[in-house]
Amino acid sequence: MRRREFVTALCGAAVAWPLAARAQQPAMPVIGFLNGGSPDGYAPMLAAFRQGLKETGYVEGQNVAVEYRWLEGQYDRAPSTAAELVRRQVAVIVANTPGNLAAKAATTTIPIVFSTGGDPVQMGLVASLGRPGGNVTGVTQMNQEVAPKRLELAHELVPTASTIALLVNRTSPNTEPQVKDLQAAARKLGLQLHVLHAGIDRDFDTVFATLAQLRPGALVIGPDSFFNSRSKLLAALTLRHAVPAMYEDRAFAVAGGLMSYGGSTPDMYRIAGAYTGRILKGEKPADLPVQQGTKAELIINMRTAKALGIAVPLPLLARADEVIE
Repeated sequence: MRRREFVTALCGAAVAWPLAARAQQPAMPVIGFLNGGSPDGYAPMLAAFRQGLKETGYVEGQNVAVEYRWLEGQYDRAPSTAAELVRRQVAVIVANTPGNLAAKAATTTIPIVFSTGGDPVQMGLVASLGRPGGNVTGVTQMNQEVAPKRLELAHELVPTASTIALLVNRTSPNTEPQVKDLQAAARKLGLQLHVLHAGIDRDFDTVFATLAQLRPGALVIGPDSFFNSRSKLLAALTLRHAVPAMYEDRAFAVAGGLMSYGGSTPDMYRIAGAYTGRILKGEKPADLPVQQGTKAELIINMRTAKALGIAVPLPLLARADEVIE
């Protein structure tokens, strides 16, 4: 072989080796993240989800990719968005309440990890908590179960109230059973429950105009991903309109809302991230029991209570897990 031909062949082989090595490397798995809220309001939950992935050896951008799909409160987009992720052939779909039923309807083969505040068995997501079966598992806070307790706490805070307002998102699959449970709880307490609805930002103008006319003793905000992503806005609106209000998520009380009572939403997403990592490593959703939140925490913002002129009863204050001074 001539010297020039030998050098050319050698250089060509040197270029081909790294290309061949790269070709042999497995493709980076892709997670489809389907959420009913918006990215700004879910920053703490995203950080927790990534922490859960990290606990199982996955770091976004290094050995796993995430395709984010945010519904921004438009829950009717869930079926088409879930179908898009299925066509994308993602390795796992991670979804919260507006999207998890849509994801289950879209695929029986791609693993699904859900996060929800409702009962996943009642919702039809899994056969049982201990043995999910199929391609679906996840984590629940069972916030729907503690929703009547929020009503009781609101009544304890304002014992003279005869009317309590309930804010829900009528497009959420959890709304109907939630309203039914709270109406039953209100009857037991001798309260009138006035149900209000919001599914987009401009609905809040109507909601707070109605509250100004109704003048309820307190407002209970139902758990919903649209509301989760607007905790700061809701806290500001309830303070501005002088409405004693409580929600499920701690972020609401931290942002200036009066009270919150519920499980840790970031911790729920951390567990979902860990389950996603375990599935990427080869575990089957059917073998991973649904995880449940074990404790609901009561947070009271005393600064807001003072601003609203509310004297928080000492027994209620004593039961608080956190008091924001």
